[in-house]
Amino acid sequence: MHEKITTLMDYVEWSRGAVIGRGSFSTVSLGYVHRGRDGQHRQQTPVVAVKSAPLAQSALLSHENSVLLDLQGCPHVVRCFGDEVAVDAATGAESYNLFLEYVAGGSLHDVVRRSCGGSLPEPTVRRYARSILQGLRFVHAQGYAHCDIKPQNILVQRDGGGVKIADFGLAKKIGDAAASGDASMRGTPLYMSPESATRSEHGAAADVWSVGCVVAEMASGRPPWKCSGEGGVWELVVRIGHGDEVPEIPSELSEEGKDFLRWCFVKDPAKRWTAEMLLQHPFMEIEDEQVEASAINDLNGCSSMKTSPRSVVFGLCRWVSPTSASWNSIVNASTAFESVEGGTTDSSALPSPADRIKELATTQWPNWSYDGWI
Repeated sequence: MHEKITTLMDYVEWSRGAVIGRGSFSTVSLGYVHRGRDGQHRQQTPVVAVKSAPLAQSALLSHENSVLLDLQGCPHVVRCFGDEVAVDAATGAESYNLFLEYVAGGSLHDVVRRSCGGSLPEPTVRRYARSILQGLRFVHAQGYAHCDIKPQNILVQRDGGGVKIADFGLAKKIGDAAASGDASMRGTPLYMSPESATRSEHGAAADVWSVGCVVAEMASGRPPWKCSGEGGVWELVVRIGHGDEVPEIPSELSEEGKDFLRWCFVKDPAKRWTAEMLLQHPFMEIEDEQVEASAINDLNGCSSMKTSPRSVVFGLCRWVSPTSASWNSIVNASTAFESVEGGTTDSSALPSPADRIKELATTQWPNWSYDGWI
């Protein structure tokens, strides 16, 4: 159990802004700071993304907070500014709020869908892939597996910045059977590794497979697998876990990119390359390549497509964060954060494997088709 630490929210008063995402059990809103540590009132500028859930349903959010406390200091992982339990003065209802870095560029899922031609140029794919792998190298070195790497959980910084890994609600200690809920299924089928699909193994190697799926989607603009309807999801899980297929390697990629993906998609997790190894691959050898401002503008504004990135598969929601700012700049000035209301850390609040399968198979939401994928 983590000791109580002083966080941003011990120094500011805040109010909730617009809802920017919804999940099965939580919402994500912009947070506005009204007063800094010096007592002076601030202009109402969004400073954080606030994930909120009813206290009784906040186990995943509380778990995410605990994980992020262990992952502080990496520029490729979204920062957490603290949490709180709030009581509604009118109804007495208790909620849990998790305050996260606000990344202004939105999710990688949205960036890909807004891009001209529906895919990203290879220099951008390389930069984003490298940033994701640098984040995962840190996460894995701290003994964690993310368990749900996908474009919706990768947040993009504006103005040509890198990306940040977000949504650690499903993260677990590597090799910790108790943390995995025995045989619980974790993650999103489209990005799930063979060992996760068949044996519910969620280690560092499974994250690497998911990175390969994300890279393939960035390069092609298509999801890594074709999957239609709710029934198709379980057919896909069987194909991934028991078949010989791997995701299609986009023809748009260079030979270095194709070889990079082959090492991501090794079926045997023991032979799959690690994040550290992939960072040494020729595909990642970037000589300070910079995507031109015009290309960045194309990525951010090429289409008016409605955006709705959310981490919904296991009940968490979308949130955003701007380019990184120092702790003092957030406490003493305007920045951005997000809030969540939630509940208990009791593992019994987590859905059982049977309940989760039933939910996925019978509920109308989320929509498993690509057009409705969020």
